[in-house]
Amino acid sequence: MQVLIDVILPVFLVIGAGYLATRQGMFTPSHIEGIMKFTQGFAIPCLLFNALAKIDLQQGFDPALLTSFYAGAFICFLLGMFGARFLFDRDWEDSVAIGFACLFSNSILLGLPITERAYGADAMTGNYAIVAMHSPFCYGVGIIAMEITRNRGKSSSALVIAVLKAMFSNALILGIGLGFLVNISGTTLPQVLDDALGLIIRAALPGALFALGGVLVQYRPEGDLRTIFYVCAIALVVHPALVWGFGTALSLPQDLFRSAVLTAAMAPGFNAYIFANMYGRAKRVAASSVLVATGATLITAWVWLTLLG
Repeated sequence: MQVLIDVILPVFLVIGAGYLATRQGMFTPSHIEGIMKFTQGFAIPCLLFNALAKIDLQQGFDPALLTSFYAGAFICFLLGMFGARFLFDRDWEDSVAIGFACLFSNSILLGLPITERAYGADAMTGNYAIVAMHSPFCYGVGIIAMEITRNRGKSSSALVIAVLKAMFSNALILGIGLGFLVNISGTTLPQVLDDALGLIIRAALPGALFALGGVLVQYRPEGDLRTIFYVCAIALVVHPALVWGFGTALSLPQDLFRSAVLTAAMAPGFNAYIFANMYGRAKRVAASSVLVATGATLITAWVWLTLLG
């Protein structure tokens, strides 16, 4: 119970503050959109740039860590896609969007702050390594699957261009890429720039959590309830269980093991809705899954943290 109070509840109180403030009219949807644009398009890319510029690449990018997390994520994508197609009789385009919701855990807005509060800032090396690969991997899998489904018979070059354009117009990926370049080149940032980044970074996660609460006001868990609960079960139970199994088999060090399991245990990220909206497929399922699973994470994250010790 102490873990719930000390680690998880403060994160959800910030989300709840954003939800209530928006619901009461203190913030309009355009205000929340502005905060989200600042955090997702600028502050969080700065956070990821700073983390990747300074991370120990040899320690963080452990092949066993990435294999454990992303093998589990890909299996969940397949379970979501084929489950939607054959259990719930959705068409293939809807099924890909539903699979993406099972694939894309909220590694930044929930995974980073909960891990930091549970184990401290020094225990987040594994989180940053996962985050660095997260958008490229997930969008790569989702876009390739969707474009193959939508453009059967079209040229492979058009498919490659569509995938690359969607991935590398993403500010998060640009921040990650620039951080890698600084790290590999051995460049040291000027102190004044490092201090300025620190100011921006401190606003990133609180602002994003508050905006996430404001965004959730727009959605209601309605219709397709069986499909929504199926997505939630895969995201909150199956993915972390798979990562736990893979991590144990590959003898992951404890700090990386905790980062991998806890990140996998997070609700689908808002990008699940962005992907569904981008293609106009299964939008209600994606939005409702984000809402329901985010609320359920309050309890399921507590369970996983208790098991992790």
